[in-house]
Amino acid sequence: MTDEARLFSDRDSLCRDAAHELLRILADAVRDRGAASAVLTGGGTGTGILTALSDLVSAASDASGSLDSPSGLRGPDVRMPDWSRVHLWWGDERFLPAGDPDRNEQQAEEALLRGLVTLHGMPSANIHRMPAADGAAGAGTMPADAQMTESIMTAAEAYASELAGHARVDPGLDGRLPVFDVVMLGVGPDAHVASLFPGLPGPLTLGETVIAVEDSPKPPPWRLSLTVEALNTAERLWFVVAGADKAEAVAAVRRARDDETTDAARWPASVVSGRHATLWWLDGAAAGQD
Repeated sequence: MTDEARLFSDRDSLCRDAAHELLRILADAVRDRGAASAVLTGGGTGTGILTALSDLVSAASDASGSLDSPSGLRGPDVRMPDWSRVHLWWGDERFLPAGDPDRNEQQAEEALLRGLVTLHGMPSANIHRMPAADGAAGAGTMPADAQMTESIMTAAEAYASELAGHARVDPGLDGRLPVFDVVMLGVGPDAHVASLFPGLPGPLTLGETVIAVEDSPKPPPWRLSLTVEALNTAERLWFVVAGADKAEAVAAVRRARDDETTDAARWPASVVSGRHATLWWLDGAAAGQD
């Protein structure tokens, strides 16, 4: 299926439209399947979408004067999902202590998640955070780096197990994974997605759903990431990209995808796609228009 692109004048308008579309998809999935899952991303654009989604949910709830329900309209053209049936996951995470402000989940907590749990009926168990590094290199007989390696490998296995557990109640085509209604990904200036960096083994990994990354070229070096195999099970895959520093990578990846010259080792973003739709959400700068 050919990629679709949506262009926006700025990041804020991109985030607002993406949040509106995400709400619609989640509500439709709950209505049609009884469950919904989205894979979140961090960074300015990913977090901006969550902030915009929080604003939509709050405005809709204020307009209704009541908590969300699985169906009724909550403000203009906004239909809320039953949040108790929505599950949220991450495409990657920095392996740092819980609560560290550089963790994607901490940014999402402040932008959206706290409000969904306290005000809108989402069970905290529906927020599937990647494990944190608490105590990863504590006292022991092994060197600190060896302890960290052991800990992050265990963390990757634990998240893979959590995905597989949810797949038993909301099975996707891959028995190890639930249905991902939407996977959101940023694209780095080097064309990395999640924590799958060019020149490292991650983009070429086969047979796994979650991997440990021990040598990220961006700090911190220790990360967890879904694999290309896992990302490619998405029903819809969204690249959400803003900023002129991403324009060269966006152009290279889109050209490689159009020309069928994709290269996981060089441009990891070129080899991930949604099963039914692949959508680029771009501001003018990322699209090379500025």
